[in-house]
Amino acid sequence: MYEHILIPTDGSDAAEYAVEQAVDIASKYGATVHALYVVDVDATSYSLGTEQVDRIRQGRLDDMPEVKEAADKATGYVADAATEHGLAVREHVVAGEPARAIRKFVEDNDIDLVVMGSHGRSGLSRVVLGSVTERVLRRTRLPVLVVDVHEKEAETEAEA
Repeated sequence: MYEHILIPTDGSDAAEYAVEQAVDIASKYGATVHALYVVDVDATSYSLGTEQVDRIRQGRLDDMPEVKEAADKATGYVADAATEHGLAVREHVVAGEPARAIRKFVEDNDIDLVVMGSHGRSGLSRVVLGSVTERVLRRTRLPVLVVDVHEKEAETEAEA
């Protein structure tokens, strides 16, 4: 049923919580896990110069150690979890507007399922869903599993 599962990640707690669910599903189906980190060029353009943004758009992250480190850490978390379960995993880093980049990745890579957290790092997140998650959910034509980060918070409070 699922051969390729995409886990978009920004390294946030919500994204990491979604990894648990995605790896569990991938294990059941023997699916390949794809970890995708999107460098949000719109957000970074405010804090970086034009030349730096151009490097990011061209995929030259080696010239941007702080951006590369964040991307490697986020996708590495997914890769480690998938590898622990004996799953094939691929790490991807792209630049662009996150929701659009995720949708394009889905279209270009035969993805069967997207698993993502309900909220990420956005400063102005929606009440129910994060803005990126909501846009992916509304504009993607395949199953999207949205893992509610509040569920984990409730579990943690119940254990305390």
